[in-house]
Amino acid sequence: MAKRRRTKIVTTLGPATDKEGVLESLIKAGANVVRLNFSHGSAEDHAARVNAVREISQRLGLPVAIMGDLQGPKIRIGSFVDNKITLAIGDTFVLDADLDLKAGTKESVGLTYKNLPNDVKAGDILLLDDGRIQLAVTSVVANKINTTVIVAGVLSNSKGINKKGGGLSAPALTAKDKADIIIASKLGVDYIAVSFPRSGHDLEEARRLLKEAGSNARIVAKVERAEAVESEESMRDIVMASDVVMVARGDLGVEIGDERLMSVQKKLINFARGLDRVVITATQMMESMINQPMPTRAEVMDVSNAVLDGTDAVMLSAETAAGNYPVETVTAMSHVCHGAEISMPRSGYRAERTFESAEETIAVSAMFAANHLQGIHGLVAFTNSGKLPLLMSRIRSGLPIYAFSSSQQAVKWMCMYRGVFPHYLDYTKYATRDELLNSAIQTLVDNGTVKAGDKIVVTFALTMGQSGHTDSMRVVTIK
Repeated sequence: MAKRRRTKIVTTLGPATDKEGVLESLIKAGANVVRLNFSHGSAEDHAARVNAVREISQRLGLPVAIMGDLQGPKIRIGSFVDNKITLAIGDTFVLDADLDLKAGTKESVGLTYKNLPNDVKAGDILLLDDGRIQLAVTSVVANKINTTVIVAGVLSNSKGINKKGGGLSAPALTAKDKADIIIASKLGVDYIAVSFPRSGHDLEEARRLLKEAGSNARIVAKVERAEAVESEESMRDIVMASDVVMVARGDLGVEIGDERLMSVQKKLINFARGLDRVVITATQMMESMINQPMPTRAEVMDVSNAVLDGTDAVMLSAETAAGNYPVETVTAMSHVCHGAEISMPRSGYRAERTFESAEETIAVSAMFAANHLQGIHGLVAFTNSGKLPLLMSRIRSGLPIYAFSSSQQAVKWMCMYRGVFPHYLDYTKYATRDELLNSAIQTLVDNGTVKAGDKIVVTFALTMGQSGHTDSMRVVTIK
């Protein structure tokens, strides 16, 4: 049987996906997770999109997770009287926290982040518009940052500001973010992405606010600040406080420099997977497809490289939210991921570890057995929380993991896990494990996933429906 794509695809919703039939086509094309960008749109917009996703998902029988992405601190310049200016190398330019946000000129511009003058000093480099404009700070006088242009060009309204090397003190969670957490909780999102976390403390604060709002959404740490990757200790702090790590290469690349970006991406993916966290690789993955129906070869190689690194998911932003070819983009990304997966090695059984739980022991043992026993088609994992399939998916394999859970929430969480194909199954309808297994197998046979004669590795819990009780494994031949 044809192998299924293991790497998951995150698609951003926006005006392009609001068009008639586009969202359904995206999901049919392979979107596993949809992203609500809280930087744009109203609460009503987000609610309409959530309702549409849930309705289509249920009707098609295709589980789809929903991720809300918080805006984070807005560190931007104001706007210009003439909407844009042209800066030349050597020009002097002032970032003025006291200036009206709409009064920018060729000499100066206002700031949305009024504390910026306290965060910089002479010698610092400020990068505007993703580094397209670069300013060297010459002095800071009161609330004015005096600079000299070292990379020139056209500068337009409301462009973002980064400090080379990081170090800006803006809090990760703004008042808007805290309000959006409440909105996201009411919408029932499955994941919440926290922008610009400086440390694990920012993520713990977001988790606390989510719980207070009645949400059990998983936390996504968007790694965008230089401080988050300056050492293994800082990376561990961020990773351990999160459920998912997003390698957000836009702002991160600006702060640490493009020359470091590839090595940091690889290190973050390996580090997060080793700590049993999910990983998303994001930013400009197929950006040319905003306006073109085919990706560039460089984009194909970029997506393939992330897949070979072991990322759980690859993310599309403006390509699907505002692009001219959203469905074609998802289709192309799906094909590229599938192509890269063909050459993936099977390895990494954590032989150097001493396991702390039977669940992890069974997960590793099941993957070893499946990868090395001839004729195995895939694995079936019964899970309540989704933890067992997550642990199994940390082991590199070309085999699918069919996860069955009696929790609708766990099914949605597992939409993000690499190589895991989640299904809902009401455990309470079955008196024995054999009845439960037969029902799961029948589901896979009915949808054409497996056939008579296929062998599968099955992991069970002696006490079904309780998390952390997985302690048995068997090999089954489908009849």
